[in-house]
Amino acid sequence: MTIRSGLCATLAAVVTAATLTTAAAPAQAVSRTRACSSSASLNGFSDALDKTTVDGVYVGNLSSLAVDTNGRLTALSDRSQLFSLDRHNRPNGVLPLVDENGQQLDSEGLAIERDGTRLVTSEYEPSVRRYDRQGQLLGQLPVPENLKTYKVTNRAFEGLTLDDRGHKLTASMEGWLTTDGTDTRRFQTWQRGRHAEFRTDRQFAYMGDTGYGISEIAATGDGRLLVLERSFNTTVGWTAHLYVADPRRATDVSSVTDLADQDQRVRFASKTLVAKLEECPSLDAPTRFPVQANPLVGNIEGMAITGRRHGVLRLTLVADDDQSPAAITRLYGMDVRLPRR
Repeated sequence: MTIRSGLCATLAAVVTAATLTTAAAPAQAVSRTRACSSSASLNGFSDALDKTTVDGVYVGNLSSLAVDTNGRLTALSDRSQLFSLDRHNRPNGVLPLVDENGQQLDSEGLAIERDGTRLVTSEYEPSVRRYDRQGQLLGQLPVPENLKTYKVTNRAFEGLTLDDRGHKLTASMEGWLTTDGTDTRRFQTWQRGRHAEFRTDRQFAYMGDTGYGISEIAATGDGRLLVLERSFNTTVGWTAHLYVADPRRATDVSSVTDLADQDQRVRFASKTLVAKLEECPSLDAPTRFPVQANPLVGNIEGMAITGRRHGVLRLTLVADDDQSPAAITRLYGMDVRLPRR
């Protein structure tokens, strides 16, 4: 498992340290009392999932979140399990997933189609598989050859998001191609075809923060993406940066073999900082890490947009405990106002 990060947002009118709810709530403006930045604030956090079980299965290693067709959250673990959550974000079921050979996946990204089909990435191959509601494998999406030759193990498709109409799917690489430079990330898109199948579409480049990997992405509904980058070092512990990226003017790099070659004149997706999570108020959150500058922040891996109103997005995020006694499975609620385009 690589360094991951996930932020969790809810539709809660009141979010407490014990429970994040998903009841509809007004989001007139970004709160200043729990501000992480001028455009982002916290609603609260919950550690209620930490070190719990459902149907005898350990609830942890959570790497992604998605809103299901019933409006509630589904959480994906990197141990190839889907956990359904109730309206209080408590686990009420688990569904195992396997590949074509009956083997467990290193499952990282999750998106849910309007009919309930689950789209799941693996960061080893890379791949995107489709599963029905019962967890039966339906098939794989095509992946471009330049990404299939990815050389760094365990750093491929980490983030996944589907646009509001269900027509465009985007996956983000956690790491870099060996020819591209260590801060460069490739994003792959698919477009739904006439017969409802997904076909490969544009591939664009994004410049990550030095030392950070992309742990999750979320489509904002206006052609842009929220991008969550996170890192760990022994001086400050976990940190996470939330950006809004605009790929609409980015170069299609599907046929570009070397993004580090300046002669290619590649236009990267633009990015604008929304918040540094380590600069959020700690909310008196506990931590078990020996070094953690902001005890609220952990290995944030997953992020889902759970509501929007008056220009404010409500997010739910989740921190992965890596099934370690030193880490906490933590949900976060956050409100974000996107910068103008």
